[in-house]
Amino acid sequence: MKFKDYYEVLGVPRDADTDQIKKAYRKLARANHPDVSKAKGGEARFKEVAEAYATLKDPEKRKAYDELGRRPAGEEFAPPPQWEQHFGSRDGGFGDIDLEELLASMGRGRGASHRAPRPAPGRDYETTVSLSLEDAHRGTTVNLEVGNGEGGRTLEITIPPGVSDGQKLRLKGKGGKGRNGGEDGDIYLHLTLAPHPVFRADRHDLYFDLALAPWEAALGAEVEVPTLDGPVVLTVPAGTRAGRKLRLRGRGLAAGRGGRGDLYAVAAIDVPGSLTDKERELFEQLAAVSNFNPRGGGHGGQHGNAKS
Repeated sequence: MKFKDYYEVLGVPRDADTDQIKKAYRKLARANHPDVSKAKGGEARFKEVAEAYATLKDPEKRKAYDELGRRPAGEEFAPPPQWEQHFGSRDGGFGDIDLEELLASMGRGRGASHRAPRPAPGRDYETTVSLSLEDAHRGTTVNLEVGNGEGGRTLEITIPPGVSDGQKLRLKGKGGKGRNGGEDGDIYLHLTLAPHPVFRADRHDLYFDLALAPWEAALGAEVEVPTLDGPVVLTVPAGTRAGRKLRLRGRGLAAGRGGRGDLYAVAAIDVPGSLTDKERELFEQLAAVSNFNPRGGGHGGQHGNAKS
């Protein structure tokens, strides 16, 4: 059995009172908590501090611990004869028990009724996972680091198709290990969708801006547009105005159970940055004969007023 110097772990003298012990524990526990400390071995240090506090805060356990005397931390030792008489197992010896378990067994050794340790659930973990629209649509796998230091592990997590921005996934039993028969903890994944260069997501629907030339919007056109599954042809109705949403049913994100959202092309009317002589001539002819006034109406205008 290896000796553990609990006073040294907490950084308090051997004659420290309960308040000093509690104050030291709170400071160290806060600094080494896995949610705060990312230092290598931080979680092991946190558990060591908790073990020391559990012993020294209890008058009976502390008295039994003090009976062991002083010795270097980590030194192999055999408990004194009176300990084996009070706390030893029936087969004699302490080869399969550590100091923490030995101190915890003292109630049984002193004639008190033995209580089995209470089950303690494992720790839950929460983390945020950012997904591309393509991965949210088709599903993917991500590698997740759980725990700190030497006790950490890597899990390969399957993300099913059809998840949405802000969704939370629960991975039951994949968190910290339970103690004394307690259930293992869970992992909660908070999913976010990364910005996409073309599409904007609203749950399972997608939106993108569709640039149209003035004549395409006025006369109607067949234009090629992008989707997550490759380009398709969209029919633009004649008289399409800027801001109109043209729906492509079932071309959005997967929504689970075989469903899909819709894809919306939001019309944006664009004009040439510069004109050839012929283009300028044609636009001038159009301006001369058209009654359309986007600020006051005309045929197709907002208010139906003719150009004078």
